[in-house]
Amino acid sequence: MRLLVIFSFLLLTVNLNAQKKVMQHEDKALWNRIRPVEISNSGDYMLYNLGPEEKDQTLHVQTTNGEEILSYERARDARFSYDSRHVAFTVNAYKDSIREMKRNKMKKKDMPKDTLIIYDINGNSINKIANVKSFRMPEKWGGVVAYMLEATKMKKKKKDTAKAKEKDTLKVKKKLKKVSKDNGFHLVIRNLETGTEDTLKYVYSYAIAKEGRHLVYATSGVVDSLGGGVYHYDVDKASKSLLLASHHKTKYPQLGISDSGQRAGFVVDADSTKSLIKMPKLYVWNLGDKEANLIVDSEKNNSDLLVSSDRRLQFSENESRLFYGLRTKPIVQDTTLLDEEIVNVEVWTYDEPRLYTVQELDVSDDKKKSYLSLYDFDKKKSVQIANLDYDLARYGDEGNSNYAVTGNQTPYLLQSQWTAQRPMDLERVDLNTGERKPIASKVYGGSAISPKGKYMYGYSRKDSTWFTYNLETLKYTALTKGRQFYNELHDYPDDPYSYGSAGWTDDDDKFLIYDRYDIWAFNPETGASENLTKGRASKLRYRYVRLDREERSIPNDKDWMLSTFNEDSKYGGTASYNPKQKAVKQLMEGPYSYGQFRMAQNDKKNRLIYTRESFTDFPNFWSTNTSFKSPKQITDANPQQSDYNWGTSEMVEWTSLDGKSLRGMLIKPENFDPNKKYPLIVNFYEKSSDGLYRHRAPSYGRSTINYPFYASRGYVIFNPDVYYRDGYPGESAFNCVIPGVTMLIEKGFIDKDNIGVQGHSWGGYQIAYLVTKTDIFKAAESGAPVPNMISAYGGIRWWTGLSRQFQYEHTQSRIGGTPWEYPQRYIENSPIFNIDKINTPLLIMHNDADGHVPWYQGIEFFVSLRRLGKPSWFLNYNDEPHWPLKMQNRIDFNIRMAQFFDHYLKGEPLPVWMDRGVPAIEKGINQGYEFIDSDKD
Repeated sequence: MRLLVIFSFLLLTVNLNAQKKVMQHEDKALWNRIRPVEISNSGDYMLYNLGPEEKDQTLHVQTTNGEEILSYERARDARFSYDSRHVAFTVNAYKDSIREMKRNKMKKKDMPKDTLIIYDINGNSINKIANVKSFRMPEKWGGVVAYMLEATKMKKKKKDTAKAKEKDTLKVKKKLKKVSKDNGFHLVIRNLETGTEDTLKYVYSYAIAKEGRHLVYATSGVVDSLGGGVYHYDVDKASKSLLLASHHKTKYPQLGISDSGQRAGFVVDADSTKSLIKMPKLYVWNLGDKEANLIVDSEKNNSDLLVSSDRRLQFSENESRLFYGLRTKPIVQDTTLLDEEIVNVEVWTYDEPRLYTVQELDVSDDKKKSYLSLYDFDKKKSVQIANLDYDLARYGDEGNSNYAVTGNQTPYLLQSQWTAQRPMDLERVDLNTGERKPIASKVYGGSAISPKGKYMYGYSRKDSTWFTYNLETLKYTALTKGRQFYNELHDYPDDPYSYGSAGWTDDDDKFLIYDRYDIWAFNPETGASENLTKGRASKLRYRYVRLDREERSIPNDKDWMLSTFNEDSKYGGTASYNPKQKAVKQLMEGPYSYGQFRMAQNDKKNRLIYTRESFTDFPNFWSTNTSFKSPKQITDANPQQSDYNWGTSEMVEWTSLDGKSLRGMLIKPENFDPNKKYPLIVNFYEKSSDGLYRHRAPSYGRSTINYPFYASRGYVIFNPDVYYRDGYPGESAFNCVIPGVTMLIEKGFIDKDNIGVQGHSWGGYQIAYLVTKTDIFKAAESGAPVPNMISAYGGIRWWTGLSRQFQYEHTQSRIGGTPWEYPQRYIENSPIFNIDKINTPLLIMHNDADGHVPWYQGIEFFVSLRRLGKPSWFLNYNDEPHWPLKMQNRIDFNIRMAQFFDHYLKGEPLPVWMDRGVPAIEKGINQGYEFIDSDKD
């Protein structure tokens, strides 16, 4: 009887598994994403949007115990008030409705406008405000929302000539301006408790104090002749005071207010002419002043620099300084010239610091470039910090520090074309006097400043050393010289990167630096160090997690939260570190990846939320406190997953052809049967095995196969780690990948005659190389590949304008030198010279707006295959970059790639597009997804 029960249970399990759905392309659209997520300052509530990609999102507000208190469709930009009593967000029409309006050619000005929704949590009530352009809530005080209204059409009223008084009223109304971009929009300040509102009319811009209940705003005035200028608004008193009066055409490109609201600064451009060179003025105001004070007048500035209209105004934390920008006069063109009289020529010079293509992309930024300066309220004077040579500037202690550091990269920009490193000459600037002193020349590693402003610090890749400079004494201290605080697995022909740092403890006491596993505390003056975590012996990696959004330094008086990662098991986890007892306590560990930690900022219970994920578990949110006791799952984004045949992930190990022990991920269908033979798809980039417990939700991926989709459809997926030898990237990939594939074949469940390979960019290159060396793959998809390293070396990365030389000499392509230094390496690693050896059918995707890999590389590959009559197909998504971003193109790519692999690896029918292509005359009309009728001759 017992055997019968067991047999019945097993039969039921098999039947249940057999009933699970095989995922189809359209099913990918069912998967929801959680974004964005916020926890209230009180710790009682959280909010998030839930919905499929490209679809309307639904806002969910719930307690941190998981109880839902509000669900609202089409919500965007939701946020809690500082006091955690209200939620504000906007809604608009359904996306499908908007799509239909666009289809019917509705004008943009007639499209539906946003509605602001204000939800009272305690009262469980909702207020709706129509035609809202934007809204803001104060950062550190509650009870108020500020929203700006859209311009709306006023209905015309019929004149009543019977009453003279009404005629007079109509005349007055005619003088009122239209709400518009030129005249400003109406700004409403709403009390969230009482619902009372105050309307500030024709507002260009405004700034809300972070902590004080004040704001400043600029307005063009109620009518052209009345009320234009900058005003201070006291929220509690609902009163406004004029800081600067000006005419209605005046522009106010920058407004700033201190955290307390006691001080304000603003840039004013009162030039209403069509002058090509504007002369802005900078004003400041203190609470209690009758009017603002002019501190920098561009027309009278002794330095011949103008006040910048583009640099944001920022106050120091103690509010004694206002930081602003000065800029050179703009270069203007003769406006009397006709188009046919203007010379359009690019003059490229061999020794200019920036390549012309970089300059071209930087034109907009160059036009706005300014040099950091400050105004000292106590000393009533300005100090210019950056200048034309030392144009990069940083300061510490939230602007309170005595010193800033300025840098000059220009002497080294030219060589960065091939080195990909930008050292700097550095100077120290005294923020009280403006005195400048050199720190050092050609410093690698940047110019970061410690939180309290006592030290400049960085990591020099040139000598693999973390260092500090005492900004008072200018003393240099090498902290890690000769010690391995750089990447131990570094396999580039270049200087190794560091593992990063956790930051500084309070009062700049200690600098916390990571090695491969641990957190070390360094004395910034002496270099003395201490290992705080001691994880190396167990291969456990510790990293600091910042839970306080306002945190600038790591506290010495309370426990730190750390993330952990076991390099062997790939288990994630969390731990705490007690800085007084110098003790680590593991809080949580398991076969998961943890992340997205959010802690309430004003909660004595120290509640927080986080995500937990694995290959089978979507990264849903869990709630707990900093003890991580009794965590509770509080979201369930995709319950439908249980209806589908999913997959499992596991680690596999093998040895490379050159003797390295390797690891990789193996994905199997959920209903895997070791006695069956499965088609295999190999997908890889560099090293991915640390992502063993990463979730991959079904999606219309832009460049790679979707693991659960292919596993659901009966494929096994293999993702091997690749280690590289300088100068031989192609051979390195072969040495790592191919023995991994043969290892799987030997296990007996892989159909050796139906193995495919897929990858993009660097992965696409390696695939192009592999198929010239082996016939083990029956089909291959190679995205954005480089078949010709010689021509690619001389290309441009069009998104940045940078030369591609550095990539081959020092970074990912790993050749280690120039084509004239190592011509044989370039030839040996370039598939173009061995394309005649390819016997694997190829699908190539390379788009004509690719800003990473020049798309002519994909063309070189395809036309060479075409010349040899090799089965190959080329996909170019017009105007798309390195990957297709538009949803319709991503869906198309997913369909075609699946049809390609299904045909070659599973014997599915040939789709029309693979049989005859899609002729140009049919582009955008017929996709050719339908299958060829195999019964016809």
